[in-house]
Amino acid sequence: MILADAAGELRNGWKALLFILGAAICNSAAFTFRSAMPLQQHSLWLPAPWFTAAALLVLTAFFLNVERQPLASVGLRLDRRWGRQFLAGILAGAGLIGLMALMVGLGGGLRLARNPASQGPAMLAGAWLFLGVALGEELLFRGYLFQRLERGMGRWPALVLVSLLFALSHWGNPGMTGPVRAWATLNITLAGMLLGLSYLRTRSLAAPIGLHLGWNWTQGALLGFGVSGLPSGGWWKPVFLGRSSWFNGGAFGLEASVVCTLVAATACWVLAGEERT
Repeated sequence: MILADAAGELRNGWKALLFILGAAICNSAAFTFRSAMPLQQHSLWLPAPWFTAAALLVLTAFFLNVERQPLASVGLRLDRRWGRQFLAGILAGAGLIGLMALMVGLGGGLRLARNPASQGPAMLAGAWLFLGVALGEELLFRGYLFQRLERGMGRWPALVLVSLLFALSHWGNPGMTGPVRAWATLNITLAGMLLGLSYLRTRSLAAPIGLHLGWNWTQGALLGFGVSGLPSGGWWKPVFLGRSSWFNGGAFGLEASVVCTLVAATACWVLAGEERT
């Protein structure tokens, strides 16, 4: 049957499609709800990504409830192991971005200068913002959607497809034009592969959420680069030294740099190798 399998259950591809439609509705509802709130109530401690993350969490719980599965089945078992994987992911994401910045700096592409406008509270606010981004995007791309596609079409086809969707979801970001779009699409696809592989390695969303958080927070709130084209005032700020944006990423951030391609591809190769063994 087209809609159901031999056991009479809705096929995983249809489940994934319905989840995408539900996510679009939830995102629109979250935006509408947030817009209706007084500005002072959501300007700092309730930023937009948290509304989307909450809506996607409810959506995921609904789909799992239909299947009579708990939230833990999608990789949200909040125990000590989950916490350790989350912290390991943060360190890995921070380390990867730090390595990229170091490589670009050693290549003469930039230097870092202290940003006096950024203080401790801004760093904490950045962590809170990027945690909401990480939670929402991982629920959407590495949660129910990826896991049902993996069941339906296999690990690697699902990994590539969802990583491409992850990259395409950033096409509306500032600066996504010309050569920057090409480099950024490639690198964000590789980042999506890395996040997906970290889920496959652990079968938990802890590692990808932590990796996503560490990557974005270090890139934006700490080092002051753009994050997927979105400006972010950091503890430091990059001073570009005249090299082409394909090398240092320019205003878009390190995700538009060839250095990101090298680092992310290597990290994917390492994790993929661990998956095979």
